[in-house]
Amino acid sequence: MKKVLIFYASYGGGHLSAAKSIKQYIDENYSDVQTEMIDCVKYVNKALDKITTVAYREMAKKAPWAWEKVYYKSQGGLLGKVSTTSNKVMAVKMAKLFREFKPDVVISTHPFGSQMTSYLKQKGKTNCKLATIMTDFKTHDQWLIGNKFVDFYFVSNSSMKEDMCQNEIPEDKIFVTGIPISNRFLQSYDKTSIFSSFGLEQGIRTILFFGGGEYGLGKDKTVAILDALSDFSDIQVVAIAGKNEKMKQDFEKIVAEKGKQQTIKVLPFTDKVPELMAISDIVITKPGGLTVSESLASHLPLMVINPIPGQEEENAEFLEKMGCAVWLKKNENPKEVLSTILNDSIKLGEMKMSAEHFARPNSTKDICSTIFSK
Repeated sequence: MKKVLIFYASYGGGHLSAAKSIKQYIDENYSDVQTEMIDCVKYVNKALDKITTVAYREMAKKAPWAWEKVYYKSQGGLLGKVSTTSNKVMAVKMAKLFREFKPDVVISTHPFGSQMTSYLKQKGKTNCKLATIMTDFKTHDQWLIGNKFVDFYFVSNSSMKEDMCQNEIPEDKIFVTGIPISNRFLQSYDKTSIFSSFGLEQGIRTILFFGGGEYGLGKDKTVAILDALSDFSDIQVVAIAGKNEKMKQDFEKIVAEKGKQQTIKVLPFTDKVPELMAISDIVITKPGGLTVSESLASHLPLMVINPIPGQEEENAEFLEKMGCAVWLKKNENPKEVLSTILNDSIKLGEMKMSAEHFARPNSTKDICSTIFSK
């Protein structure tokens, strides 16, 4: 029986969701494989995990400019060296897990897990295969540390592969599979039933609006977008506030003031995203790698908002360049941008075709098949 360690870290939800999708697929489709999912930072140091996750959340929410500096400076220079050195120290603690579990394969959805495993391979502490799954739409040098000891790189698009080849990563290590998503996005749904269950009317253009979740990023702008949407008479909106109760209250206030209870449905956190995407015509969201991948798999055009400086801004730039999305910038009027998109059926059709072109709905299956066929 093969043993597989799946590493993630709790900086945003994308790394964890990708890890969960991989674990579920392996557990359901490979009878001779034992899987174990580990938060690689929390495992080596719970205090460090708490400090760094809180720091990430607070910087992303209150000082995105600071996160931008951390993100780009960690590409190299002193901060990059400190990160690499600290990961080597943590890898020594991780060696205990490797001795006890004896993995045949390590799959990492976060660069820390890949770096620590690479270091252990370099030191002869493990001879496992190492698969690194990048969860954004542009490369970052932190993913490439220890690349000589990485057996597989899985990326979301061919531009990333080209960039990595220019960084002298062997082409045969790089696979353009997309970011892992749940197999629920591959299912067919009874759309009439979904419209009915959410109190929506079939035949009206439906907007799925992710309000920013627990971080409340760009709160004022987000509320302004829903306010602008409430002025359109020919659409209906599902506005998801996530775990942000204040955002939910602000959304509900707009609905009440505008008398839009029939056409704007405000939801807290929901596990019905695949069903909602199945009935939607466009998605408005922050450009996190996972939600974007789910939207593309559902062949939905995107309007991206409130990107965190760094990886999410790079995601937004890529999606806009590829024609899948329109990026609502900070200084732009939400109603004007929405009018331009919603009143241009040709533009929306082109965005939908582009989304379908870049979709990788079988990403999870393709990643697992590649790993276990080698």
